Amino acid sequence: MSADAGALLRTLGYAFRDPALLDSALTHRSAGGVNNERLEYLGDAVLGLVIAEDLYRRYPQASEGELSRLRASLVRKQTLAELARDLQLGEYLRLGSGELKSGGYRRDSILADALEAIFGAVYLDGGFAASAGLIQTLYAERLQNLPTEPLAIKDPKTQLQEYLQSRHLHLPEYAVVSVRGDAHDQIFEVECHIVALTQTTRAQGSSRRRAEQQAAQQMLEQLGV
Repeated sequence: MSADAGALLRTLGYAFRDPALLDSALTHRSAGGVNNERLEYLGDAVLGLVIAEDLYRRYPQASEGELSRLRASLVRKQTLAELARDLQLGEYLRLGSGELKSGGYRRDSILADALEAIFGAVYLDGGFAASAGLIQTLYAERLQNLPTEPLAIKDPKTQLQEYLQSRHLHLPEYAVVSVRGDAHDQIFEVECHIVALTQTTRAQGSSRRRAEQQAAQQMLEQLGV
């Protein structure tokens, strides 16, 4: 393992029994060979569970919708990228020449995916408790600064509306693209379109409202909000 990776481990406060897992977590697909895509998939699931459990215990009276909004605000790409920058994670990434030239080590999506890959690597190396401990340590300040009442967290559609209004742009347009399934078990596919920015997202949900919220959340992430 390189000295740089050793410095990262000291920052994380974790020592890998299998250093190859960390190597994989730090390797973007553009570098070729074994990369962090599969670990990112695993880490995303671990992160979601750890944050969901923390919020479940922290807000015993909150509804499913309120908990989901809180979790979304914590696990979105922008938040992960901010945490990755705090760790100076970009300095340790292995990128292909194209990504290096384009500044990929600064890109939110690459940083966020790499951090999730580290969560997945720690899970495989040390188990759930080790990965949960790392996540809770990195998220400690954000979790402590959450509002006392979950209703203080605005839903994605409201956030998107206020973002556009602050920039004097027209509100987003939502349209149902398709509805599938039986009447009691339907899946709605909804499109969110911002005319002024020529940007569109598409999402699915068990109701039109949930699909719209998901599409709005994707738009917020796309806009870097």
